[in-house]
Amino acid sequence: MLRKLTRRDQLIHQFDTVLRTLVPHAAQPSRPSPAGATRDESLDEFERRHAAGLMRINHTGEVCAQALYQGQGLTAKLADTRAQMEQAAQEEIDHLAWCDARLVELDGRTSYLNPLFYAASFGMGALAGAVGDRLSLGFVNATEEQVGKHLDAHLEQLPRGDRRSREVLEQMREDEAHHARWALEAGGTRFPAPVKWGMSWMSKVMTRSVYRF
Repeated sequence: MLRKLTRRDQLIHQFDTVLRTLVPHAAQPSRPSPAGATRDESLDEFERRHAAGLMRINHTGEVCAQALYQGQGLTAKLADTRAQMEQAAQEEIDHLAWCDARLVELDGRTSYLNPLFYAASFGMGALAGAVGDRLSLGFVNATEEQVGKHLDAHLEQLPRGDRRSREVLEQMREDEAHHARWALEAGGTRFPAPVKWGMSWMSKVMTRSVYRF
């Protein structure tokens, strides 16, 4: 018989997840990288640095997503919602690890701003979950839609020869679209356009700062 987790157990688990999210190369994926044996074409220095900047943005986006799901899972009221949040969070860990590995291949690094964005996203997720599951799920839907738009843009901006990054981003886009659909089907509310515009503005602030730092 499985032992019920105590509050202390849950806190230890949360702390372990924080470390795995924020410490470079600590996240372990449950699925192999979509890049597989795909080979890049030749990339010049500018293309390599540009690709690394884009993948750094995507890595930070996954840090935010992980924090969002952790915060929501902590305060979600329905057991089914918490379980779905945990499943989505595991897929986001895959994304996190894939982006991290790709950054290593491109001689890049993760963003120095990740702890700041993690804390902000965790707080927003916990607040949304505390208000109610419908709002929390709606927040997931709106967030994943924003992520999908970023991925579409990055797929267009990637250097033509960067095939490995492209494979990773295409799988991420598929997963994020699934998360967005699930959130609505589970009862999430659709956010009005002004709220989505505000979220889009904040995501632009994140992308512009993380590309460089």
